Amino acid sequence: MTRITLIDPSNATGTTGEQLAQIKSAFGIVPNMFKAAANSPAALSSMWGSFGALGGGRLGAKLGEQIAVAIADRNGCNYCLAAHTGLGRKAGATAQEMAEAQAGRSTDARTAAALQFAIIVVDNRAGIQPSEVDALRTAGFDDEEIVEIIAHIALNLFTNYLNVALDVPVDFPGVKLTRTAA
Repeated sequence: MTRITLIDPSNATGTTGEQLAQIKSAFGIVPNMFKAAANSPAALSSMWGSFGALGGGRLGAKLGEQIAVAIADRNGCNYCLAAHTGLGRKAGATAQEMAEAQAGRSTDARTAAALQFAIIVVDNRAGIQPSEVDALRTAGFDDEEIVEIIAHIALNLFTNYLNVALDVPVDFPGVKLTRTAA
């Protein structure tokens, strides 16, 4: 049971109402995570703005969703794992690619490097070694893309923490976690 009120989009006004309408237009529904975030107009604006900005970034939707499931599994976030698995499939990833990404793996060397980096950043609370950034460069990532990977990590930590801490009900088809939270 959720630990916070889920805002009813039909009762939302102002900027919050406008953003929830945009979210409904994008997803066909207003997912519970956004209803929870809508308790704080600032938090909702931050979250929705970050999704929009990163959605137009250089990494592409598929890699962004693969990073998201690796982090969700690491943090034990059922909500984000379910949501991003579905979104990854819509972005062109196969079921196998999403399952592998959830475990931090990929047959594509560039994707594998990004996933391993994301897991190292999460596990070490960003206390990484220069060699870990060098591994991204070796895999073909430039500085813009490296910073964008960090932005994806930060956004996913925000959404994982919101959903886990407040026990937001999952409203996407469930996906089994493969790892317990660190």
